[in-house]
Parts: sequence; C-alpha cells; structure tokens
Amino acid sequence: MKKTLLALAVTGLVAGCSTPPETPTDPALDSTDQKVSYGMGLVLGERMGNDLPDLQMDQFLQGIQHGHAGDEDTTRMSREEIQQALMEYQKTLQQKQGKEMEELAQKNQEAGEAFLSENAERDGVQTTESGLQYEVLQEGSGEQPAATDTVEVHYTGELLSGEVFDSSRERGEPVTFGLNQVIPGWTEGLQLMSEGARYKLYIPSDLAYGPGGNRAIGPNETLIFDVELLAINPGAGDDAAAE
Repeated sequence: MKKTLLALAVTGLVAGCSTPPETPTDPALDSTDQKVSYGMGLVLGERMGNDLPDLQMDQFLQGIQHGHAGDEDTTRMSREEIQQALMEYQKTLQQKQGKEMEELAQKNQEAGEAFLSENAERDGVQTTESGLQYEVLQEGSGEQPAATDTVEVHYTGELLSGEVFDSSRERGEPVTFGLNQVIPGWTEGLQLMSEGARYKLYIPSDLAYGPGGNRAIGPNETLIFDVELLAINPGAGDDAAAE
C-alpha cells in the first residue's frame, strides 16, 4: 500500500502542478470474489438507501472497515452505544412517519369530502344515510343478498386519482366472500343490489379502511368500486339439488 501511494505521489510530481490528476480507475471485477464483493456492496447500499435515507457515508464506510477488520480496539462505539443510537433513531423516525401519516390522512379526508360533495350532485348518484354513494350501471333481476349471505362478484377498485389498486377483472377470476367479512361500504352497498346488477360504489373513508389504510390504500382514502353481483350463495342451489 505504501509503495502504491509513493508511486502515485511521484507520478503527480512528474506530471506537474498544471496537469489535472487522473481519474481513479474502478476496481477490477474479474474474479468471482471481486464480483461477489461488489454485488454485496451494491445490494447493501440499495437497501441502506431505502431504509436509512439520512445515511452518513463516511461513517458508514468506516464502520464496515472496522467491522470487517474484526479488531475491537479499533471500534469507536460499544454495542450498547450502537443499540442506544438505533433506538433513538427509530423513535425519531416513528415520530416523523406519524406526523406525515397524520398530514396525509387530513389531506385525504378533505379531498374525499370535497369529491363526495360534488359527486352527490351528479345525475344518477344516490346517497344513503351512512354517506355511502352509489350509481346503478346495470339493474339486476335476481334476489338481493342479506348481510349474512355469501356473494360472488367481479370488481375494480380505484382511488380518487384513478389508480386501480385491486381488480378481480384483471386477474380474470371473480371473488367469493361473506358480506359480513368485508368493509362496511361493501356490506351495505351489495345489499342494495340484485343478482346480476352492476353498481358503482363511492365509499367514504369511515366506511372503508379509515385512518389506518390498507396496503396500497392510504389513510382516510375515499374509494370507488365498480362491482358486479354475479351470484348469491354460489353453489347453494347445486348442494340442495344433490340432497
């Protein structure tokens, strides 16, 4: 290492002060060890970039060097100090995320209320006592389900932005579930429909996933579902015939 540094210094002196220094070449990636080392560094860097946006690169690289050396005399923090720092960082991060979630929930709530207020004025849109809005796209001719029934449906779920977050139609397979096992907006909305009907449901956040959200659904999101009621208690008629 010393020999290499000395050679670089001599090269710089010979080139003269007016000559810009050469750009350091990338480390070789010829051997398997070199490729694995780079690959692990790349993956770790990507992960740390996602998990720790405030990563201090100089300190991070020094920590890797000291940890890889395995010499406890060179480490600058004890395990207890590291644990304490991690706990403090986690607490700060949770507080920051909590505040961001509250702000987003408030923003989504206001956007949903504004949308529903305007949507209620459209022709064909009806509003129930709970605040659920629905629009008949196609009337059905069968029975209406009860809250304790099982239904088979096709649906597409959208956010107010128009983003589709879930769709049985895209998957090419209808979904079967109990009406008492879903969000309140679905439980109420499906009971308004007759078998064979297709409705558009506009579901306020308090009848959907509320301030907690769910996967791709943010806090206090108002949801729009295009729902087709295919069958009530699917297979029940077959079971009765078999008896």
